Amino acid sequence: MPGDKVKAFLDENAVRYVSIQHSRAYTAQEVAESAHVPGHELAKTVMVKLDGTLAMAVVPAVFNVDIELLRGAAGAGTATLASEDEFKTRFPDCQPGAMPPFGNLYGMRVYADEGLSDEEMIAFNAGSHVEIIRMTYSDFERLVEPKLARIADVP
Repeated sequence: MPGDKVKAFLDENAVRYVSIQHSRAYTAQEVAESAHVPGHELAKTVMVKLDGTLAMAVVPAVFNVDIELLRGAAGAGTATLASEDEFKTRFPDCQPGAMPPFGNLYGMRVYADEGLSDEEMIAFNAGSHVEIIRMTYSDFERLVEPKLARIADVP
């Protein structure tokens, strides 16, 4: 089931979290509204390709990934948004577009916008369009070890 991999990982690492069910939502803003979570606290996962390798860019829902800032932060020659066809098979336990920001569980690097580190709590898709997980940012950072940088701009 969607979310089981992340929940098992959190349980194995004794992380306290809350699973929140919400009405079906597809965009980050819809998810935040449906789950009653502030948009700056909801982390959205954007799939990118850095020098041809898949990676995750994680930014607050109210922001967009700035591909040039990300390229520079990653020290990459090229950076592009990945198409769904390029990454959907990497997440067999997730619904398309609902990947949790745990690249370490899927064999990829994670870049997180430094603004997320200002939040005590973050929430993110749990692998489906009807559930999010809410946990402390410090636990997320400890488990995922994202590279923190300014990679987002206000839309």
